[in-house]
Amino acid sequence: MSLGVVIALGFGASQVFDDDTSGPSASPSASSSSSGGDVKARNWSKGDCGGPDPEKGSASYRMIDCDDSGATFEALEIMDASIMPESIQCPAGTDLIIEVSISYGRSNSGGGIPTETVCGRNLSGDHPGDAGAGGGQLVKGDCVDDRAQEIACASAGSSDLKVLGLVKKKAECPSGTTEPMELLFAIGRPYDVICGGKV
Repeated sequence: MSLGVVIALGFGASQVFDDDTSGPSASPSASSSSSGGDVKARNWSKGDCGGPDPEKGSASYRMIDCDDSGATFEALEIMDASIMPESIQCPAGTDLIIEVSISYGRSNSGGGIPTETVCGRNLSGDHPGDAGAGGGQLVKGDCVDDRAQEIACASAGSSDLKVLGLVKKKAECPSGTTEPMELLFAIGRPYDVICGGKV
């Protein structure tokens, strides 16, 4: 069995990364590459840190000690995994979302069984997930263009909108909403309307 990681930023495409340092196994044990060699894999906890896995490329991550020079993010929250990425709503300030999965056998083809979702915040001063910064998941305080695509509020123009709320029905939008944007249906997404107001 090998430990894999699926990285999903915002609602964009996901990439799959497998750690095949362990051989095929019929038992549920797994191993993960670490600076000290192979270690027994464990579930993530709030406050754990991670960083890029040099053996798998810059877009693959592994759990490492927060004091390690390779640590780039800290887990803000650990949530259940989901086969519907848009149903995962990480807390405000989440810069990246890491979905951990386990696959059986030695495989580089990706996939696997989702086990948990790590909501991560960068250890650096770069926080695209902060409200208005233009990255991460859409949250109250972000800005969107006329196609409901998130943009940085600092670069917003007169036709762009500030997100005042994310609700199921237009009638639930807060005061100040000038343009509620109804979105196409998406399975699992907890809102269907972006309540937009002046930037």
